[in-house]
Formats: sequence, structure tokens, C-alpha cells
Amino acid sequence: MIQPGERTPAPEPLVLVQDLVNTVDLEMERDTLANPAELSTFCAAHGLLDLWFDSADLAAVLTLREAVRDVCQAHAGVDVPAESLAVLDQLLAEAPLRLALSADGGATVRPAEGLESVQALVARIAADIATATNDGTWPRLKACAADTCRWVYYDRSPAGRSRWCTMAICGSRNKMRKYRART
Repeated sequence: MIQPGERTPAPEPLVLVQDLVNTVDLEMERDTLANPAELSTFCAAHGLLDLWFDSADLAAVLTLREAVRDVCQAHAGVDVPAESLAVLDQLLAEAPLRLALSADGGATVRPAEGLESVQALVARIAADIATATNDGTWPRLKACAADTCRWVYYDRSPAGRSRWCTMAICGSRNKMRKYRART
């Protein structure tokens, strides 16, 4: 049976964003960020080295995770709750970015120097989202429409209108519910 995480991963720079949101499996009630040490390990695995977190930092990151999930669900046509937008506004205001120019005139957004813990993670996510917005990939990072799942996947369908993390599980369940309601 196909599991939600078995879809092709998102392209860079969205891998960190997708991986962060998918650190919890809502359906199976498994969270791989259960303590600050696990968050440090997660960050190190994504190139954010020497970041240390306490319990308050972990709580902020878990709030960030769910707010980003809400934004990914908006990519499938659901409005982002006002609370999630407020959380993101606050966290993004505390994680400054800088514009870096290259010799050929190109521009990239990067986290400001000297950021620690939550601010470093949020700035990296913000820079990755800005890059993905620029290259057109950000709107294709979506949360599954199934309320019990909400797994974040990258929509590689030609029209970009996928709603389910996988048709074999969530899509099939939805079709079966609709069928039963009609009969």
C-alpha cells in the first residue's frame, strides 16, 4: 500500500518546507519533533548546523509547522485562517532576510547573518519560499484535502490541480464516501 510520504519529494528549495510540515503524521498520530533534541537533529540534517532549541523554541516551530500546512492547503483553494497568517507574520518579522547580488546581476534572498534557533530556521524557510515563488514551484506544494491526513506533497500533475497526497489512499477514500452518499 502506498503511504503518503512515498510521492516524489518536492524540488529544491521546497524540500526543507515539505519535510518540516511532514514531521507529523496526523492520521497515525506520530510526531518526529517530540523534543528540542529531535528538532536540532532535523535542522542539522537539512544543513542548519549548530542550532540548539529549548521547549519554547520547539513550541514556536510546531506552530510554524501548522501555519505553513495551512498555507499549503490554500494552494488547493482553501483560505488560510487568520490565526495562521498572524503567526507567520510574527515569526517572519523576527527572521530577517538579506538580498545577495551575484557578479552576473542575479539576485537571491538569504537569511541574515548571526541568526540563532527559531529565527535561523524561519529565515531559511522564508528564503526557500521566496526562491520557490520566483521559480513558480511554491503554489504546487499542497496539503492533502483529507482532513485526517493533510500530508504535504508536491503536485506534479500537468494541470496542477491535484487534491490528494495519493489517489490510492486519500483520493480513493473520498471517492468511496461520495459513492456511499449517493447510494
